[in-house]
Amino acid sequence: MTIHKEGYSSIALCILFIFVLNAFIQFFFPDYTVVRWIFYILSFALFVIILQFFRSPKITITKDERSVLCPADGKVVVIEETTETEFFKDKRIQLSVFMSPINVHINRNPISGVVKYFKYHPGKYLVAWHPKSSTENERTTVVTENSTGIQILFRQIAGALARRIVWYVKEGDVVEQGDQFGFIKFGSRVDVFLPLGTRINVNIGDVVKGGHTVLAELASNKNKATQSTASIADLTKPLSNQHDNPTLIVEHDDVPKPKKAATTTKSKNSKD
Repeated sequence: MTIHKEGYSSIALCILFIFVLNAFIQFFFPDYTVVRWIFYILSFALFVIILQFFRSPKITITKDERSVLCPADGKVVVIEETTETEFFKDKRIQLSVFMSPINVHINRNPISGVVKYFKYHPGKYLVAWHPKSSTENERTTVVTENSTGIQILFRQIAGALARRIVWYVKEGDVVEQGDQFGFIKFGSRVDVFLPLGTRINVNIGDVVKGGHTVLAELASNKNKATQSTASIADLTKPLSNQHDNPTLIVEHDDVPKPKKAATTTKSKNSKD
């Protein structure tokens, strides 16, 4: 277990704060032994919390081009089909992982490939589980394309406590699955947007580990073609109006069928 490089300055500031606070208590309350010990214990607890937050455990990465690794430690809070409006502008499967202050906050590449898009967005600091945090909070957006042409979008999202997002990638970089692409300080969230047809391996509420848990399995090109054919075939089935919603039916004018060419037959009694 080591300390992440992003934690050096924060740990130093924490030590300075603890030193000044305890010196103040010692100077102004020299005879209040109970009060001093309460502050000693609280100071130690604060130091341990900050220290564990910036821990950087060593993990073994198992790389697989079809697998989507979890980008962060935390809990799965969203799995839904939604419209991604920034880059793809179409339907995607959104999978979100919430990181509490006790989680490791290192962010890892879910797939290997080339970074096709990167953008930093300043924004609000809504609580990370708020539905609008994905589009209104301070965040970064990264799109990586693997060797088969499949693109995955993932976002670092700041929360109510997380006031600093750090990233290590830019457009054009070649990244490896499981390597670090960023860090978020304190409670936050990471969103992953996957193509429709992707097999999801986790459920809402699952505790996941960054670089270890396989969130999903990408569909191969062959599977995509099969799914596309199946979806077209499904259009021949009767339409459903469940949920009491009206079904849209587009009517077309009848196209007249072409008339058959008239054929002439010779009468058996006719002479040549």
